[in-house]
Amino acid sequence: MLRFNTEIFWESFPQLLRYLPITFEMIFLSLLLGVILSLALVVMKLGKRKALRKFSNGYTTVIRCTPSIVLLFLVYYGLPKVVARFGVNIDEWNKLFFVVLTYALMSAGGLSEVMRSSYEAIPRGQTEAALSAGLTRLQTLRRIVLPQAFVVALPNLGNTVISILKNGALAYTIGFADMMGKATRIIAKRYTTYALETYVALAIIYWVICILIEQIIKFGEQRLEKRKIKAAKEGIG
Repeated sequence: MLRFNTEIFWESFPQLLRYLPITFEMIFLSLLLGVILSLALVVMKLGKRKALRKFSNGYTTVIRCTPSIVLLFLVYYGLPKVVARFGVNIDEWNKLFFVVLTYALMSAGGLSEVMRSSYEAIPRGQTEAALSAGLTRLQTLRRIVLPQAFVVALPNLGNTVISILKNGALAYTIGFADMMGKATRIIAKRYTTYALETYVALAIIYWVICILIEQIIKFGEQRLEKRKIKAAKEGIG
């Protein structure tokens, strides 16, 4: 049995970290598109049209019941066949597109529930007071509703980022060149020798990133809560 090779272990870090920007790009784009899609779902869920409410609730249920790797394969292998019927060829498109679309679709369902509950957590009296004070609905949404809803949704938003990070590691299965993809190529070049050293290094990188995300979210929560308390005191004064 081969011993744990510390030299290979330390050499793995710079090789893997070189692909960290690609991982961050995937997370950012997936989250951005996921938030946009989730806002559309929230509008449907809170709207008066029964058909749209059923569609958005059904979408959330289906996405929650679909494993992320299955959704990835459906998007990567299925979408090109669907659009090909309309004369569009996306077979040669960058794999980042399929990965981002997959995790945006995946995160949108959960985020829509988070945003809906965050919106409903805000007392309606505040909205009515803002409207009676002369603010438009858009101004009320921007100045009153969204800032408070963001504070409520922030912890779950952090969990979504971590979820995209972890599930994104599965993107190597379609040949996506992120940190996990690089790790598999390193191991393949070594004919699976020193695989443990490479995976341990990769795991440490993921652990550190997750811890940093949690701390950033925690810091953001504390700052926003302090601002909220300060604003309340000024209002009383």
